[in-house]
Amino acid sequence: MSKIEIACFNPESAIIAFQNGADRIELCDGLEEGGTTPDFETTKDLRSQIDIPIFVMIRPRGGDFTYSEKEFLQMKEDILRLKSLQVDGFVFGILDQSNEVNEEQNKELVKLAEPLPCTFHRAFDRATGLENSLQKVIECGFKTILTSGQKPNVSEGKENLKRLVELSRGRIEILAGGGLRSTNIQDIRAYTDAGYFHSSAITDGGAFANADEVIALKSK
Repeated sequence: MSKIEIACFNPESAIIAFQNGADRIELCDGLEEGGTTPDFETTKDLRSQIDIPIFVMIRPRGGDFTYSEKEFLQMKEDILRLKSLQVDGFVFGILDQSNEVNEEQNKELVKLAEPLPCTFHRAFDRATGLENSLQKVIECGFKTILTSGQKPNVSEGKENLKRLVELSRGRIEILAGGGLRSTNIQDIRAYTDAGYFHSSAITDGGAFANADEVIALKSK
């Protein structure tokens, strides 16, 4: 049985994921943008309804992962406000103009989030270099990296995912995600030896997690 985090772009999906065995929720807004910071009141209401961990996305907009000073200030403010809701962690990632991990800004956000753990999201898949980026993310204080192995999806990136799991053992958790479904999770787990997996569980091109897919992901 796999440990599963479901990326939820609305509270309805989070309830579906919770009711069907998900281990953790990544709460976002902005499905079409690949995930942005959710609304404060939405997060507050959801926290009162579910008792599994909720990790909240901190991303002011879609697009790239290099932010202006105004956007960075917004990220800091969002962490402090959402932290008051007793969420369980945060998900973010900042790169510099050269697509290197921005250690200074990431460290500042990780510090603000303490004692809550932080996941470096799929900005990692746009970062320059596999081992170099892994080391920088670890040094920033993140506990988890969400990645498809710096490839478009986990199937194409499974060689790199395997390498990341080997390199990171005991230092940071590799959360395999990006094109992950119940149809390929067994292959990815067997090949990479990853222990935690991430999926939206959206199967029909819609906006909501599919209950049967959540169950299938969890049971395989």
